[in-house]
Amino acid sequence: MKIIERDIEYLRLLSLQFKTISDASKEIINLTAILNLPKGTEHFISDIHGEHEAFSHVIRNCSGALRRKIDQAFSNSLTKKEKSSLATLIYYPEKKLPLLLKNIEDKEEWFRITFFRLIRICRLVASKYTRAKVRKALPDDFQYILEELLHEQEIINNKQEYYSSIIDTIISTGQAENFITTLSELIKHMAIDHLHIIGDIYDRGPGAHHIMDTLLDYHNVDIQWGNHDILWLGAAAGSTACIANVLRNCLRYGNMQTLENGYGISLIPLASFSMEQYSDDPCHSFRIKGDSAKTYTENELMLLARMHKAITIIQLKLEGQIIAKRKPFEMQDRLLLDKIDLKNGTVNLPNGNSYKLNDSNFPTIDSDDPYKLTDMEQNLIEQLKTSFKTSIKLQQHMHFLCSNGSLYLRSNGNLLYHGCIPVDNDGKFKEFSFKEKTYSGKTFMDFIDKLVRKAFFSLEETDEKEFAQDIVWYLWSGSMSPLYGKDKMTTFERYFIDDSSTHIENKNPYYNFQESEELCRKILMEFELNPDYGKIINGHVPVKVKKGESPVKAGGRLIVIDGGFSKAYQNQTGIAGYTLVFNSHGIMLCAHEPFESADKAILEEVDIHSDNQFVEKFSSRMRVKNTDLGKYIIQKITDLNALLQAYRSGIIKEKF
Repeated sequence: MKIIERDIEYLRLLSLQFKTISDASKEIINLTAILNLPKGTEHFISDIHGEHEAFSHVIRNCSGALRRKIDQAFSNSLTKKEKSSLATLIYYPEKKLPLLLKNIEDKEEWFRITFFRLIRICRLVASKYTRAKVRKALPDDFQYILEELLHEQEIINNKQEYYSSIIDTIISTGQAENFITTLSELIKHMAIDHLHIIGDIYDRGPGAHHIMDTLLDYHNVDIQWGNHDILWLGAAAGSTACIANVLRNCLRYGNMQTLENGYGISLIPLASFSMEQYSDDPCHSFRIKGDSAKTYTENELMLLARMHKAITIIQLKLEGQIIAKRKPFEMQDRLLLDKIDLKNGTVNLPNGNSYKLNDSNFPTIDSDDPYKLTDMEQNLIEQLKTSFKTSIKLQQHMHFLCSNGSLYLRSNGNLLYHGCIPVDNDGKFKEFSFKEKTYSGKTFMDFIDKLVRKAFFSLEETDEKEFAQDIVWYLWSGSMSPLYGKDKMTTFERYFIDDSSTHIENKNPYYNFQESEELCRKILMEFELNPDYGKIINGHVPVKVKKGESPVKAGGRLIVIDGGFSKAYQNQTGIAGYTLVFNSHGIMLCAHEPFESADKAILEEVDIHSDNQFVEKFSSRMRVKNTDLGKYIIQKITDLNALLQAYRSGIIKEKF
């Protein structure tokens, strides 16, 4: 190995960490050993849409993996009931443990048996990792004790007393319950090495903020933004068009919990405004959709409908201002407020036809300047903007979403993104032009990824930041948006025109090519991945399993994992969500049945049933050396070998 001059300075820096030949040699030995360990288990989940209880349970039971580990460890020694009880204890230790202890007379003996079982499961899930990695995962409170128990064999005679004394001391000092909780959390930690969220944490369901709290504390997670996530990100960054859309979505589905309880955003100003401007308006088209309507009184439903209409009109105005300002967005067909004939109660659409409006009460629209906010609307949206920008928890969640998220991710040879890569009818990457530059495929994704970060992180209120915020809104509804994936969002038509033919939103041709292995290979190569081995993993469009649709497409090159976590989509999918599992044995798809509640899971020990199918089964176990981490380790070994050569040739001196 020849050491070039420019590498010497780097090797000098490396020598500060590995000061001697012995230090560098030991690290090479350690790293080489790690390369031959089985790869860690990755889980992929998409389109959670605020269903925090179902998501939490899937994370707790590791998509069914923990039950399989329990069956593996205690196949013939425990009954089905005992296995279910042990599984539930691991999933919900804080809540299940007090219930179990109520009916146990000899608690000390029960603790000993439970410790043994949990330690056995923990050893099983940790067996593919180095001691160093397991040590890093150990909580501070029981680090030494756990390390001893996990790596000592109690069957060895000269260790039995030592092992038993540890167990007895944990019980006698009153730490047994804390120890069980700690062990349970460690088992769940080690069972999933890396979690990928393929977009759409937000909207529809009531608990997106709870999901974000879970992800904030998760040991290893990344997020590929979905169109609903990007909308909340834009709102937190101060985009008034995004704020209006967030509020409209929440009001449409009666989902106030995330806004009010989760983020402390008061809707009183909007309620006051709507009662003043729409007090006599029945707002038929703005009634809450879905089962959430049952939780409100008639007076509450009427108020929410008026708030819904008020923010929708504000949204259409704010969007119109962006469209008029941003010609490259090519969204002029969405400028419809100026096409309204208030006298006749009609609207002229871009298709050349005139349609009767089902609602022609527009007290805040000035026919001479229909996209201008009234003074009251302007004051209201500024109040709401302040609420979004000063919500500490919202800003914390969005900071995490931006820092740990991206538009796409290349991970272990696979390409992850939420929606699509925009193409034309011939399967060619569509082009987006801005300031005499043209972007498509990967360059387009990289371009807007940077703008999203600028929209959120930039502190200066500049034209560039304003454009970045407008791009974030464009990602919600623009025709070139890889997150939305349709030619237009027919918000106006769906509210104000009964003719359903005007509601049609055509999907990007990408979705017509989903079975095309040729296009998938082309996309993988565009993102510098091997098309013979790589897979595209995305969500966004629910897979209609009940109608026979398969999530695995294009000869296995594309996997769509939106299986309907959101209850709103479960009638279409026939299931209640997917988890894609990529471990050392292969790639497996877990299809989940509906989840009733955490309370039922705890009290009745009812688990989510998941049907598993292998997408790909490896002929031999995949090792760390075949992963992205392996590439990094191999490079580090190369560097350390260069350092060894530098030491041995006298270029760099050892530091004793």
